[in-house]
Amino acid sequence: MSQPTYPPPPSASQLAEAEEQILAQWQADGIFQKSISKEAPNGTFVFFEGPPTANNIPHVGHALTRTVKDLFPRFRTMQGYRVERKAGWDTHGLPVEISIEKELGFTDKGAIETYGIEPFNQKCFESVRRYEREWVTASERLGFWLDYDGAYFTFLNR
Repeated sequence: MSQPTYPPPPSASQLAEAEEQILAQWQADGIFQKSISKEAPNGTFVFFEGPPTANNIPHVGHALTRTVKDLFPRFRTMQGYRVERKAGWDTHGLPVEISIEKELGFTDKGAIETYGIEPFNQKCFESVRRYEREWVTASERLGFWLDYDGAYFTFLNR
């Protein structure tokens, strides 16, 4: 049996372009959806993605944690499990609340009650939605596969 031949890897100056081509091919071929839809002789492996607090644009530390979070679902998929991966967003993490307090000029927690819990919660939700697209884009660039269309928000009771 002959060994398969692979093209040489791209040069450093071509890496970003090669990455975009691979991501586009995965998207066009529905590779993530195929990984969820394929036969799963070992059953289901449940993966709960601890929702990030999207209170700013993601940084390299987030890339590391997203990579680690992706490792186990991929490994279990390769072992013959179905691993559905639902994205989620923490709309009430302390970083979100602090950023909204600063945005509104609050100096103590009593100001939240005076402002109103419901409008404050809505501001937290809107803050996360501001950064959500940045997080999805960065996660997709990493190849971190999640169902972003069916994402949950800690703000919502469902």
